[in-house]
Amino acid sequence: MTLALMAAPGLALATCPAPQNTDNELLNLFAKAQSAESFSDGRRVSGEMWEVWLRAPDAQAQAILDAGMRRRDVFDFVGALAEFDRLAEYCPAYAEGFNQRAYIHFLRAEYDKALVDLDIALGLQPYHVAAQAGRALTLMNMGRIAEARAQMLIAVDNNPWLSERALLEDGAPLGLPGKEL
Repeated sequence: MTLALMAAPGLALATCPAPQNTDNELLNLFAKAQSAESFSDGRRVSGEMWEVWLRAPDAQAQAILDAGMRRRDVFDFVGALAEFDRLAEYCPAYAEGFNQRAYIHFLRAEYDKALVDLDIALGLQPYHVAAQAGRALTLMNMGRIAEARAQMLIAVDNNPWLSERALLEDGAPLGLPGKEL
């Protein structure tokens, strides 16, 4: 019996459907974020983006994602990582499983592992602004400042209401001296 069958009975028999193509939905949300005139409007659109990313391909994937996030929320990083490993194995085309697993690696200061998962997530869903910002933060923590800045500029261009935008200000870790955003 394979390790996958022992670790998650039932998953081996089930097949995760392909995630819905959300590119147009996200591009429309980017446009809404870029034209938002207030902080509250911009943050509301950011929340709508999260609703798209957190929409799993099926009920089983949603249950695994939700379980991992509940574990993460109570700082059970070992348990959360196990859930996100299950999700990545069950739904290898679903970007959020990799993004959430990357976040756990980031919180554990396992930046090399986080970067691998973020690259997978962005390969699956290039419009995942949270993964873009997470990748920038990971690169920053790895000391790869120029790459981090370039990645954060992409994320902020897509959603100017990201709180991580402050890292690009003059004097901030990713800011260029004398350059205002």
